[in-house]
Amino acid sequence: MNCNAPIGVFDSGVGGLTVAREIMRQLPDERMVYFGDTARLPYGTKSKATVIRYSLQIVRFLKTKGVKAIVVACNTATAQALEEIQAEVDIPVLGVIGAAAKVASAVTKNGRIGVVGTTGTIESGMYTKALKSFDPNVQVYGKACPLLVSLVEEQWLHDWVTEEVVARYMKDLEYKSIDTLILGCTHYPLLRSVFRKVAGEDVVLVNPAYETARELGQLLEEHRLRCDSDVESAGTKYEFFVSDAAEKFCDFANSILPYDIEQVQQINIEGYD
Repeated sequence: MNCNAPIGVFDSGVGGLTVAREIMRQLPDERMVYFGDTARLPYGTKSKATVIRYSLQIVRFLKTKGVKAIVVACNTATAQALEEIQAEVDIPVLGVIGAAAKVASAVTKNGRIGVVGTTGTIESGMYTKALKSFDPNVQVYGKACPLLVSLVEEQWLHDWVTEEVVARYMKDLEYKSIDTLILGCTHYPLLRSVFRKVAGEDVVLVNPAYETARELGQLLEEHRLRCDSDVESAGTKYEFFVSDAAEKFCDFANSILPYDIEQVQQINIEGYD
């Protein structure tokens, strides 16, 4: 495997850009190919079979880009399709659930952890399974928040409507005495300030995007895949692809990434069955 090959990152839309942002910040020497499935979002309301089919199409596309590792920057796809993705490729594959669960189980003091995410992620029970693999005694309280992805996609990040929606969702967790909250959708770190305001200062917020980038760095080291030469000479540093609405995606990406995107290419992802 070429250690100077890019890392493949994918999500159902723009949420995975929070993971891309952390990879850019923490692993600045690495190349990256990002795919956002903007034509078929959100994944959180889709069946498991559909999420698996979509995910495998994207993985096959990323394989054509010669990626050396794949980050499933989508909690729903991680929960529903990670095993199928790992069976599809012979390169390292990293989801966003394990890294966040590891940190949450380490920082909680009372063993009561809340998880907010899409319907698909919460109903899968994957966070509960992951958390209990680190500490069987933790109590996990999940809350599906299906409206939040659309609010983020509309860039209503600091709107009173978004704050009201978050507050309503969080009411179900208020009486659980949680001291740790996992933002279990890669869109949600963009609403971190809202969750902080609603949850209060005493609750530790765990950002899966940040923790996944850290784990990715460790994974690349273990497999001896860290870039070892001038990345600029190895090819384009960052490439972005979507299945629809390239211009809107580009505008949103440039509002949150530390690197200005000059071009986003739209492709027919259905052609990768």
